[in-house]
Amino acid sequence: MAEQPIQPQPPPLPARFTRAHRKTRVGEVISDKMNKTIVVQTVTRVPHPRFGKIVKQMRKFYAHDEENKAKTGDTVRIMETRPLSKLKRWRLVEVLQK
Repeated sequence: MAEQPIQPQPPPLPARFTRAHRKTRVGEVISDKMNKTIVVQTVTRVPHPRFGKIVKQMRKFYAHDEENKAKTGDTVRIMETRPLSKLKRWRLVEVLQK
């Protein structure tokens, strides 16, 4: 019996190619009172399921802000991340507008 030559394994891909795509949201900071945490409110316009009228859906997200850069009233971009606390599942990516 002839032995099969062992094929070398390719090196693992970097994390940016193997990780799942993470959701991002753009919203307005409505609170920066906590240390390293901001509360971001996003507004989504969707048609009403029964009547079809366009309505606004507002949702609050708690986001991690490591350097306390964002202030109340700023427009920011946040990204999904691993759970950081009971409520925080998002982190600040950038401040879009002061």
